[in-house]
Amino acid sequence: MSDFRQSGPPVWRRLDCVTRTAEYEKTHEDGRYEAVRSRDARFDGAFFFAVETTGIYCRPSCPAVTPKRHNVRFFPTAAAAQGSGFRACRRCRPDAVPGSADWNVRADVVGRAMRLIGDGVVDREGVAGLAVRLGYSARQVQRQLTAEVGAGPVALARAQRAHTARVLLQTTGLPVTEIAFASGFASVRQFNDTIRAVYAATPSELRAAAPARDRAARRTATPSAGIPLRLAHRGPYQPGPVFDLLQREAVAGIEEVSGAPGRRVYRRTLRLPYGTGIVAVQERPGRPDRAGRTGSGGWLEARLHLTDPRDLTTSVQRLRRLFDLDADPYAVDERLGADPRLAPLVAARPGLRSPGTADPDELAVRALVGRAEAERLVQRYGKALDAPCGTLTHLFPEPAVLAEAAPGGAPGALAAALADGAVRLDPGADRDEAERALLAVPGLDARTVAVVRTRALGDPDVAPPGPAVPDTWRPWRSYALNHLRAAGEWENDR
Repeated sequence: MSDFRQSGPPVWRRLDCVTRTAEYEKTHEDGRYEAVRSRDARFDGAFFFAVETTGIYCRPSCPAVTPKRHNVRFFPTAAAAQGSGFRACRRCRPDAVPGSADWNVRADVVGRAMRLIGDGVVDREGVAGLAVRLGYSARQVQRQLTAEVGAGPVALARAQRAHTARVLLQTTGLPVTEIAFASGFASVRQFNDTIRAVYAATPSELRAAAPARDRAARRTATPSAGIPLRLAHRGPYQPGPVFDLLQREAVAGIEEVSGAPGRRVYRRTLRLPYGTGIVAVQERPGRPDRAGRTGSGGWLEARLHLTDPRDLTTSVQRLRRLFDLDADPYAVDERLGADPRLAPLVAARPGLRSPGTADPDELAVRALVGRAEAERLVQRYGKALDAPCGTLTHLFPEPAVLAEAAPGGAPGALAAALADGAVRLDPGADRDEAERALLAVPGLDARTVAVVRTRALGDPDVAPPGPAVPDTWRPWRSYALNHLRAAGEWENDR
């Protein structure tokens, strides 16, 4: 029969394809059920499961009793589960998991769209604005997202707004009406309906159901205390090298790192769509898991001070990119740990990350001019904060300001290209197009462009010019080079 199908008419070939696809999906879902049965936190955020008998969806590591296999459905995103009528589990809080690593790795239109939606573009510019940024029609974007992640841009943005609302309800004392609009909802009625649909509770009930830690923080909070957050990550995380890098690079006026290693605090100013912000992120040593390994998953403590709470979602996503919190360290370490040269380095630093940036345009300018010149630009052209906070006094100057102030030379050319859109470094930028545009800017060499592609565009697979980098390190060459740098070996290679 198989030989006949191979040589037979197209209908048989299509039927065979359907059969193989169904078999693959069954095997794939059986593997997912095993992850649920073992409460494997490695898959938190990679997929969600829902239980038809309860109408609830969860993260794979949910501690509740494992449901029977025939009652379980799987979804690639929380939005897809919500769109099928399931509500979020109050016990495991599936909306608080790290984001899927796929959206940071993938360079196709779906990956770019997911990064833009995470940055709040749909809330600010609508689906039409998202489509324009991607260079596709709104219908094409809808079709591709629905096929890949089980939900269109509106549903994905709605799920994100619901999560933002829950955080504000449970960690701040803001009035419910203010939270509705700060979360991106167009009306209080839309806000109430969404909260009921997603959490099966009213906003007041959801606020009352906050964990004890959040309730205590909310009671003692003052208007100037900011919004406390736990920025979740999956798997092991090495905070030391990340904070080392941030400390070496810190630009006075917009950044500072204080405290002793292991307990450092990174603070910086943020320029956001609706206002400004100041963030503080605490270095947090990894916790040993049951097998004694350091860091089986956890979070970084953060606190956000925003002039406009509508910027919460955007600022959180930018911090996640800066600290590379949505990475899949298991996939990275498995591939790189198989290389004889890298194996001992991976074993010494499991979960080493590839830091990004909170402001891609700023990173590009800083990569070109260096730290000392960046500090001069901040003091001369940066916008002063209305209310300075300690040593944090300014925002990094916008590209348009730099282009007008320094029209000559490489910094001025780069600033002009960023200001007029000739170079795009936003979360939805096409990485290859951005690299070509950067190389066309006078004064930018290939090494600087590689830094920008790695840090500003979050590309996990960048090899700068110089000594050959093995193809076996793909698609994680950025991480491989970070291991070599952390061990002091990459500088020796150059």
